[in-house]
Amino acid sequence: MHEFYHIEQVLEADESLIQSLANLILDSVKNGASIGFMDDMTEEDAIQFWTKVLDKVAPHKIILLIARETSSQHVIGTVQLQIDLPKNQIHRADVAKMMVHSEYRRKGIAEQLLVEIEKIALAQNRHILVLDTVTGSTAQKLYQKCGWIEAGNIPDYAMLPNGELCSTTYFYKNLFKTNEN
Repeated sequence: MHEFYHIEQVLEADESLIQSLANLILDSVKNGASIGFMDDMTEEDAIQFWTKVLDKVAPHKIILLIARETSSQHVIGTVQLQIDLPKNQIHRADVAKMMVHSEYRRKGIAEQLLVEIEKIALAQNRHILVLDTVTGSTAQKLYQKCGWIEAGNIPDYAMLPNGELCSTTYFYKNLFKTNEN
């Protein structure tokens, strides 16, 4: 437990959680995060996105972690473990949609979300994790610091919210090798 926030796994959702998640993604997009949305993203778009994600939580297709600010209970960070993969890939998962609200960045929240999602993945026998991020981003530095291995870059793979093309770097982590030490 951290002084001003705590991390929890979402098992079911209510309207206040969806609204708090919507506020988080809108903040992330407004601040340039390349997470699949453009500058013209609306609150309705954000609510629809989170409703679709949360529909995949109960049937265990996505594991969703959130960081909540302790006093307000607002969601200030999130990460997903996407586990609905083909039968020949049940040993791995994709880490996706890592976000921390702009007012709470550089406080260790993203790193702690990664630590927790890795623990859950390992408990589920998902020892190969894969993720991608904008090349040269703060997130890329975080993943390197946390022991993720760069697999390669794809130039002009995605767009930033303002429409500018950006390169993407893919990372992986073998949790069995990480935990051998």
